Amino acid sequence: METARDVLTALARRHAFGDLEALVTGDGLAPAAAPVAALCAFGQRLLDLDAEDFGMPEAVGEVPKDLLDRARASRMPQAPKERPRGALASLRPAYSLLLEVIAIRWYRREMAALVAAVHIASEYLALLAWEPVLGHAGDPALLGASVDGPGSRFGAALEPGAERTCDHTRPERSACERALRVAKEPPPGWRAYLDRQHSQVAQALGDCASRCRTPCTVMGRIDGPARAGLVERCKLAAEFTDGALVRLRHAAPVGHGFGVPSPEEVQTAWARARASLRRRPLGKAALHGTDDDPYPLPGLPALFSAIGDAELVPDNLLDDVSNRIRAALA
Repeated sequence: METARDVLTALARRHAFGDLEALVTGDGLAPAAAPVAALCAFGQRLLDLDAEDFGMPEAVGEVPKDLLDRARASRMPQAPKERPRGALASLRPAYSLLLEVIAIRWYRREMAALVAAVHIASEYLALLAWEPVLGHAGDPALLGASVDGPGSRFGAALEPGAERTCDHTRPERSACERALRVAKEPPPGWRAYLDRQHSQVAQALGDCASRCRTPCTVMGRIDGPARAGLVERCKLAAEFTDGALVRLRHAAPVGHGFGVPSPEEVQTAWARARASLRRRPLGKAALHGTDDDPYPLPGLPALFSAIGDAELVPDNLLDDVSNRIRAALA
């Protein structure tokens, strides 16, 4: 017969951090309850992709510093001058974490949560593509130096009837204009921008590189080889964002309907998306030889790596949290 500790250990192994925290705090297992509960709260935030609270549990002293530091690399800073800059400095740690979360959701057969994680990845994929050019991940405190100035239409007010000179939508133009000044706003305004407009800035930058019919100096100031690579990466990011896998969101509770896709539907959608992505030269090169990839969505790490122009592999942060919990329970 399984003991209570066996059940708790099994939950930790399955990354069921929320359930485990409820059982531990409910049973009051002293003296192990406090550190285990803190680790569970920390792990659940990571699994839920609660980026504003990454690395910031209530009982910070109960979570090892090395885990906190790794989480903070994917955290969205909650004030304009907060340090470190986390996911505004680089999105690469965040995408490695996203890959780990997507894999865990697959193995737990939580398809709605998997589709939600894929959708989050798609929203910021253009910023991942821009990162090698910008030197950061769209940090508003630094963005103006790369996109503002003479000849730029980024966030600029357009004369009536002049919308055709810029392919940004009105919400995108509004978000871009806000991005150029939000670093001087108080923390509430900064957080409102991150919540509502930062993903629109990502989309706008992607459009600058992949869809703009009349490029301004946002693109004109980038030299030939770097510009060509950026354009191809952003076009591949747009192809993924518009593809069958991301469109599953609209049939899931996180979207506009009430259905939840089955694992088979997710696999079918990814197969269709891969076929579409392979039509682009960079997508064909990235996905070559990935049919035997053991990752649940074969080739997804290689695709993100190609778009980010850097090797991205699934993180093991959540596995490490699980291991620390099991060690504490033992």
